[in-house]
Amino acid sequence: MNLFRFGEPDDSGSDLDDDPSGLPFPEPLSRSSFLAPDFDPAEYLSSLTNRHQSLEDLRQELRELDQLLGRELLDLVNHNYQDFLSLGSALHGGEEKVEQIRVGLLSFQRDVQTIRERVEARHEEMEQLLNEKRRLRGNANFGRALLDYADRVDELEKRLMIGEAGLTSTTAATQRQDTDNGSGTDSDDGLDTDSEESGDEGLLTNGAATAPLVSLKRLEHHIQKYVYLMQLSSRLGGDHPFFVSQQPRIAKINAALLLDLKTALEQASRAGDKQDTKTMAVLRLYNLMGEDNSAVSTLKNLKKL
Repeated sequence: MNLFRFGEPDDSGSDLDDDPSGLPFPEPLSRSSFLAPDFDPAEYLSSLTNRHQSLEDLRQELRELDQLLGRELLDLVNHNYQDFLSLGSALHGGEEKVEQIRVGLLSFQRDVQTIRERVEARHEEMEQLLNEKRRLRGNANFGRALLDYADRVDELEKRLMIGEAGLTSTTAATQRQDTDNGSGTDSDDGLDTDSEESGDEGLLTNGAATAPLVSLKRLEHHIQKYVYLMQLSSRLGGDHPFFVSQQPRIAKINAALLLDLKTALEQASRAGDKQDTKTMAVLRLYNLMGEDNSAVSTLKNLKKL
């Protein structure tokens, strides 16, 4: 068997002595060399150039090292396995401790479940109370709206002089006109009477005396209050017993307003040059009140006169 220096080419033409007794005996491979984090096989083999050893001997030594590491690994696994198997028998009273822990966990679970049930019950109770609060708030708002409706009806009746003893509808209308023309300013609603109407009041086109003129501004203000009452009852529910009970009063207010509109339309027909302007203003109030049919009927009656 020819010997060569590992890492150098085998020169078949060179005369080498076959007696290896003069060569240094190679040291065993260091196990630590294989533990380097950046271990590279090619680099490691290139570092073995100074080993006077045949390639077959090097392979054999690597096989023996691999077998040795395999046996050590097997012994280590067997040793730890025996320790693992003996762990259960080495513990004394472990079953009781595990049972205590299990009982404690079950008790804790029951406590958590109890707390959860209480929280859920409290949540449902709070939800019911909030719903009740919302219902009561809605009822309170509805009650305030009914009171506001009643107050507005009372106010409008006072302005129109409805319900006072001994007053017929014609007498009430005349007194409203007298009150309207008694001063230039309305202390209740802040509306001024028409300056043109105050200049013509009590006069016809031929200068004859007639009934006081109806203030269209004041009448429009009354009609706006009436329309608001209609809208409020429609929004809150006109079939409510309270609104049903108020229908007779609303009917009287409606009749009083229509009477004032009729009087205003009659006066507008005798206004001379301002007849068309005043007639259109009165018809606009009819339309605001939603009484276009009454306006048409009144106009027809006036043309017959």
